[in-house]
Amino acid sequence: MSRPDDLHDLEASLLDGIAALSSADGRGWPEGPLDVDATRSLFTAQVRSRVLDHTARWLRALGHGYYTIGSAGHEGNGAVALALRVTDPALLHYRSGGFYLARAAQAEAQRTGASREAVDDVLRGMLASTTERIAGGRHKVWGNVDLNVIPQTSTIGSHPPRAVGLAASFGHVGARAAYPSDAVVVCSFGDASLNHSTTQGAINWACHAAHHGRPVPVLFVCEDNGLGISVPTPRTWVAAVVEGRGDLRYADADGADPAAVARTTAELADHVRRTRQPAFLHLRTVRYLGHAGADAEIAYRTPSEIRADHARDPLLGTARLLVAAGGFDPAELVAAYLSEREAIRARALELAEREPAFRTAAEVMEPLAPRRPDAIARRAADLRARGAAHGHRVAGAAADGRLTLAQTINEALAGLLAAEPDALVFGEDVGRKGGVYGVTRGLQRTFSERQVFDTLLDETSILGLALGSALNGALPIPEIQYLAYLHNAGDQLRGEAATLSFFSQGQYRNGMVVRIAAYAYQAGFGGHFHNDNSVAALRDIPGLVIASPSHPADAGPMLRTCAAAALEDGTVSAFLEPIARYHTTDLHTEGDGVWLAAPTDEHVPIGSARTHGDGSDLTIVTWGNGAWLSRRARRRLGEAGVEARVLDLRWLAPLPVDDLLREARATGRVLIADETRRTGGVGEGVVAALVDGGFDGTIARVAGEDSFIPLGEAANLVLISEDDIVTAAQKLVAGG
Repeated sequence: MSRPDDLHDLEASLLDGIAALSSADGRGWPEGPLDVDATRSLFTAQVRSRVLDHTARWLRALGHGYYTIGSAGHEGNGAVALALRVTDPALLHYRSGGFYLARAAQAEAQRTGASREAVDDVLRGMLASTTERIAGGRHKVWGNVDLNVIPQTSTIGSHPPRAVGLAASFGHVGARAAYPSDAVVVCSFGDASLNHSTTQGAINWACHAAHHGRPVPVLFVCEDNGLGISVPTPRTWVAAVVEGRGDLRYADADGADPAAVARTTAELADHVRRTRQPAFLHLRTVRYLGHAGADAEIAYRTPSEIRADHARDPLLGTARLLVAAGGFDPAELVAAYLSEREAIRARALELAEREPAFRTAAEVMEPLAPRRPDAIARRAADLRARGAAHGHRVAGAAADGRLTLAQTINEALAGLLAAEPDALVFGEDVGRKGGVYGVTRGLQRTFSERQVFDTLLDETSILGLALGSALNGALPIPEIQYLAYLHNAGDQLRGEAATLSFFSQGQYRNGMVVRIAAYAYQAGFGGHFHNDNSVAALRDIPGLVIASPSHPADAGPMLRTCAAAALEDGTVSAFLEPIARYHTTDLHTEGDGVWLAAPTDEHVPIGSARTHGDGSDLTIVTWGNGAWLSRRARRRLGEAGVEARVLDLRWLAPLPVDDLLREARATGRVLIADETRRTGGVGEGVVAALVDGGFDGTIARVAGEDSFIPLGEAANLVLISEDDIVTAAQKLVAGG
């Protein structure tokens, strides 16, 4: 086969290096899991990965293709794949082409796999084709349900908490577990990502769990090419950070030596599989072709530095093993490379000419947030029925059985834990203590530490456990102790939880209900860490459901709705619980008991509001603490001759637009009582919904100031009050 004229310098160097190999250097086949057939399969996978990287740039030059971040130089990770099992779940670094194609070949050898189909997957991902099997063209990701490769879109190390969470879930999930009980979770990332706080937190969490003797079967693989785009990583840095760390087995291997990589990986995987404790593989690699197609590597590396790396080519290392120990002819390996190059280029052009693209926004968004309200209603009723006889006694319940907000959440959680054996309630202090506010009191005693347990004090790890355990069949109900604490870990919701279904077309889901003690108005307690009224970071996460119950009559049913949506549709919900209303019993006068409610079988659909009163002068739109304040204000307004109705939105995303427009049009005047901030607050979305819906009446708003919440009485200066609502309502009615 003649050599093409358009070989890249890297290709020419590789093929010249292979051609110069000699079988006279034979040393016998090395010990380890790689036999001759597996090594030839590895070489094919590595060649395909390399050719695909060159093809991505070639397609881009032709005006096709959208993604050019490649795996060139990292193909030693293919030997990692072959040392593991296809059933071991993998959350991969974005330079994992070798691993992905090697696992596809491994699956093909074991069952009906399709390594050539895997090549098409990568090409279709580059072309943003809707026929690509995992993301449907929404992004180029490594992912395949049959290969147990869980898609990741992050390049900054936000996926390790999910990986550790999946590994940690093996100690909590029972019959519904999605993976074998002896599975090893493999999580790979780059040397620059090792410095990211989420990666460091995940490693710390794994070590913390191992130190306590808890199972956490995760194999971290750091693919160290010495560069974070253009910023060098010292060659000794990874080992300095990780080696010798307690409760973490460490080993390193050179990615250009496939036998050593496979042998070292197999030893570490065996340790993890037997002991259920974590391990760390430091895989030394090189990086070719720059960070991505647009990266001019010559701007920060010298030509001699770039050429020197060619000698460390992992494909050359695998070819050397085949020639020296397996008797393969170098010319045959060169021909194999050129044959794959020709075939993949031809296939790329074929796909580029006929692959379909998205035509509508609805098609793009289809897997984002599926909503099946009838199925959710049935599941919620089933959860209530199966959990009703749980036998858990709610501490401090009133003699007539009515409960506070905190108590009704406790009662609903007990029902979910009883109905779903793999429902998990966890977070800081939720176990023996029963939560800072007593919301989870008694649940661990009733249901065991497997279902109700404390975590380390790290919100990223808490959400990582939710992400991972959901993948393994659990219904996670994590608690974030205060809304302000969520912001440390917000990307676990934004970049991980919310994207999984979107970038896998619903083939992977991580339904969960994240309970968050939220908002302000705590009497005698303050500071913005415990009185945070900002939900802007949640409101713009596509597909995220935000529930905000204010009254105990709503909290239990809404919690079951969120749980049912997680089970049926893979919905991710943030359940905002107003701290100041946890133990409220009365509305107008001491002892009136209006803010108590008995457990109910009522179903509250996502995006449905509740109206209090039928006044014709004014509609007050509110939620959370605002509902309590507004209902008090409504009574005062009535005494002053203004008849108002109060619409408790209950759901902040999606907003109950139909209910909102109906109640707004009933009076023609809307006052939004917004306890969040004037800028970025929920009220902005309510105003937009009214305008978009064609409401032509009068709109006014009272909202919290654009301020953090100070200590003590000063908090009342930046939060809305009952008086503010009354004054604004009277002004609106008088002016309209």
